[in-house]
Amino acid sequence: MYLGVDEAGKGPVLGPMVAAAVLADPADLPADADDSKRIAPSRRESMDDAIRAADAVAVGVAFVEPAEIDRPDTDMNTLTVRGQALAVRDALDGGLPADLGDPIRVVADAGDTSEARFARRLGAFIADSDFDGGDPPDVAVSAAHGADETDPVVGAASVVAKVARDERMAAIDADYPAYDGVGSGYPSDPTTREFLRAYVADHGDVPDCARRSWATCDDVLAAAEQSGLDEF
Repeated sequence: MYLGVDEAGKGPVLGPMVAAAVLADPADLPADADDSKRIAPSRRESMDDAIRAADAVAVGVAFVEPAEIDRPDTDMNTLTVRGQALAVRDALDGGLPADLGDPIRVVADAGDTSEARFARRLGAFIADSDFDGGDPPDVAVSAAHGADETDPVVGAASVVAKVARDERMAAIDADYPAYDGVGSGYPSDPTTREFLRAYVADHGDVPDCARRSWATCDDVLAAAEQSGLDEF
């Protein structure tokens, strides 16, 4: 039994980044746990249900909202580390199984070009986290690029993070009934870009669900300003 950690939604212009941690023995997880991008949405949802329903599995989730992502005093690598640490805390706050071991093994999908640096930073962030009922546990953290494809517990965390983000995007979509959907939130999605264009045309600014520090928002605002000048 050990912890796998991953995140979803680093690149979108809309919505939060979501980190997830899964504490499990691989034998207690669905056999096809994998990088969430390689799993069909319906299967991801049923897999998420199975992971959360398993008695011997603990799940933690942390949301990093657009306002935090837009802060000038941080960066996505730091936010990824912090989000993963918060997800680990959430997974462990329900109590530690007696057979978990000391230190607790944590395997993360690396969100940095340097796997070793990401592992060191994640361990430090976990050590600085506030845990219910006492001091943070000792952890032994490793990180690897593509761990969500090679490690089943990290793959399970990838699925949980993706499903949680998809659920939040569905809620965001419902918040804007006047528009024809917000799309996936990724800059490459035509529905997302059209939503931003139409919202800016109506309101003169990007919506609260947008990461205004993203170049996509700059582009949409600049295009709206130029359109106004052309009309003038």
